[in-house]
Amino acid sequence: MSSQGDVDAEGVSVGPSLNPFKGFESTVGSTMIVTIGATVPTGFELTAAEEVKEKIGAEVRIGKDRGRIYFEVSTDNLSQVHLLRSVDNLFVIVEEYKHYQFKESKEETLAELMQLASNLPWAHALEVWRLNNSLKKRRGRRRGPRVAKGKAKAAAPDTEDAGEKEPQPAELQPSIEDRPLDEAGADSESSSLGPEEAASEPKVLKFRVSCNRAGDKHSFSSNDAARDFGGAIQDFFQWKADMTKFDIEVLLNISSEEVVIGIALTEESLHRRNITHFGPTTLRSTLCYGMLRLCNPQPSDVIFDPMCGTGALPLEGAIEFNSAFYVGGDNNDMAINRTVNNITHVQKRKEEGDGAPGLPIDAVQWDVCRLPVRSSSVDIILSDMPFGKRMGSRKKNWDLYPACLREMARVVRPGCGSAVLLTQDKKCFSKAVSRMGGLWKKSHTVWVNVGGLHAGVFLLKRTEGTFGETPEDVYEAPGNRSGESTVAEDKEHS
Repeated sequence: MSSQGDVDAEGVSVGPSLNPFKGFESTVGSTMIVTIGATVPTGFELTAAEEVKEKIGAEVRIGKDRGRIYFEVSTDNLSQVHLLRSVDNLFVIVEEYKHYQFKESKEETLAELMQLASNLPWAHALEVWRLNNSLKKRRGRRRGPRVAKGKAKAAAPDTEDAGEKEPQPAELQPSIEDRPLDEAGADSESSSLGPEEAASEPKVLKFRVSCNRAGDKHSFSSNDAARDFGGAIQDFFQWKADMTKFDIEVLLNISSEEVVIGIALTEESLHRRNITHFGPTTLRSTLCYGMLRLCNPQPSDVIFDPMCGTGALPLEGAIEFNSAFYVGGDNNDMAINRTVNNITHVQKRKEEGDGAPGLPIDAVQWDVCRLPVRSSSVDIILSDMPFGKRMGSRKKNWDLYPACLREMARVVRPGCGSAVLLTQDKKCFSKAVSRMGGLWKKSHTVWVNVGGLHAGVFLLKRTEGTFGETPEDVYEAPGNRSGESTVAEDKEHS
């Protein structure tokens, strides 16, 4: 670029007329109090708030839009924020408007958004972004180039209860074709410089704008907002738009009349931490953490996941609640191989990090309806049950769910054991639990979004009933079901 702008301490060009870091050179080594936003699994906002309170000591505000929380933190604790187990993505708040009055016409609204870009208090947020980058460099956390598609999916809020919601696709953010940028000139100029000149040439930041919009009373689309807001930012800072290899991501979150502008602090979702060998239905580690906190593992507890898939649930437990012992099992050879590979990967990483011994976890191949475990020997059952979509079928679930619950009731300790089970097949599950009233009692339900599906996490408590003696158990035992009742059930299932 031909224009010579201000340059920050890291040699980054921040614009020809405005340096947002100017006046904040003294913050290096000092602290600031900033507001951090985080996306979390929908339904587990309270769980995330509890974790932030416990580990950072900050008060948390749950956003109007499901799946987001906000809290204030000192920049001294910025590294601790990245260690939270319940959050997917982090961003620092530039500005927040709880009751933003949008204009009635599309043109007026977009013009106002463009004007807003140049009036925002960017300086503190950009300083936090720079501090965050220096922390990642020191900890060696860079994992290659950013992948825009994965980032956009991870950062997108849930779509179940938010009205019209349009997470902005990466390829549409923001289109700056109507705002000419001499990219070729910039590239040719830098390529013609000698080594010494090139080293002293300031780097121009690359950016993109991601807009997530919820609500059906807006006159504009997410694409419109991202394009025009991004164009105004480019004009203001003289940054270069790049949808994939960006240095900085500006977030524009709009939920009804609430507007939050932020700068992303995570390159990829923090749930991508344990699993390297994925299956067709691998759970996010952040959702696994929420399920684990729901069952509240205690020291010396024996915790089983009888349908573990890739081992995401027991792995998260063995890492975060490592005073208990975990066993993951499945009837599928490939699933067990994935689980073993994931356990090996995490154990190796742990040993390289702190030199500590292995994790309290094991993997076994078994039939979930005939577990090779003695009765009343397990404290907690934790599992992601087949939804009947990618794995199994809805019709098979009508036989599988009662059989699973019966076998789980056999191995779990009466009176004190529990089960935390995730399923999207809510009708079938509720019917199976109601038929097991003598063995299981439903205690609590958390409604979550899993890959766009409205699912439930059900906390069940094991009753005092002795296995094999309750009427429900006798009814469900193989060979005790009458032909008449079986025909009636088959009609209901169909």
